[in-house]
Amino acid sequence: MVTEAERGLVEPHTAGNQQVDFHESRDELHAMFHMMALIRQFEDKTYEMYTRARIGGYCHMNHGEEATIVGSIEPLRTQDWIVSYYREHGHLLARGAEPRRVMAELFGREDGVSHGRGGSMHLFDASRRFMGGYGIVAGHMPLALGVGYSIKYRKADEVTLCLTGEGAMANGASHETLNMIGIYHLPVITTIVNNQYGMGTKVEESAANPELWQRGDMYGHHGVQVDGMDVMAVKRVTEEAVQRASEGNPTLIDAITYRYRGHSVADPARYRSQEEVQRWREQDPIERFYRQLHDADLMTEDERVAIEQNVDTEVQDAVDFAEQSPEPDSQGLFDFLYVNPAPNV
Repeated sequence: MVTEAERGLVEPHTAGNQQVDFHESRDELHAMFHMMALIRQFEDKTYEMYTRARIGGYCHMNHGEEATIVGSIEPLRTQDWIVSYYREHGHLLARGAEPRRVMAELFGREDGVSHGRGGSMHLFDASRRFMGGYGIVAGHMPLALGVGYSIKYRKADEVTLCLTGEGAMANGASHETLNMIGIYHLPVITTIVNNQYGMGTKVEESAANPELWQRGDMYGHHGVQVDGMDVMAVKRVTEEAVQRASEGNPTLIDAITYRYRGHSVADPARYRSQEEVQRWREQDPIERFYRQLHDADLMTEDERVAIEQNVDTEVQDAVDFAEQSPEPDSQGLFDFLYVNPAPNV
């Protein structure tokens, strides 16, 4: 259970400092660390490019949430589906999308994953069964329900991961979705990326019971809370959830994490103190994972440096690619619509 040191403030967890029982290979663990470092550096560069007006529109950062992202997505199989929300850059990277194509989409270029039509909040990659980020709070959750129902209807060996935020849990669509998933016993995992602020509103102020994992029992799901700053803890919980979902038993995961930056790039986050942010930075998910690996003799400092240098090269390459990618042709304005326009439009 999460404790409160003071009213309205959820404290960082410390469980991630304990010894971890790894069953993954060294290469697999290094790949996970690489992905977490890639997401962090990609977001740093995205922030820079936004402030330089290379990226427009709304833009929401994943800084601090890397453990929840990688831990939730790494256990999925290629046949599984993901439905996400607007803070999804890291989600698509973790699913295996090329950083080049994600950055090109942020730049609004033709070589982007949505051909420049989606931007930051609407990344989409059907080839990886990543069914998109969505800008309407909780609006994506009924879509995840539909994907889950399709799986059951087709009797397919697949599961759906619905990533959502704690702010969305105050929306009626979340209640209806979770209820129907439970009624029909759908193979859906709902992971709440609980960074504790819906824009500037604390979860304690938007939920009468802020222990969101307890809604699992209410809707026929297995409810569980996990330290979202510990990638291995999230991975273990999600591995169990995948197995459970494949048997028709849904799971609601409340992953307690934190976003270092404001709600969006334009948000200075004056509603929280620097002391609060610093307390969470002291439990940084990348640093914690490195300590776990180092203590288990699974990563050296030199190996970490090499990974981070490779990440720097990847991210700069992504920016160079995005800069060189062409703008979408105005003749394609009506491409990728559900219905072709009338001839006289």
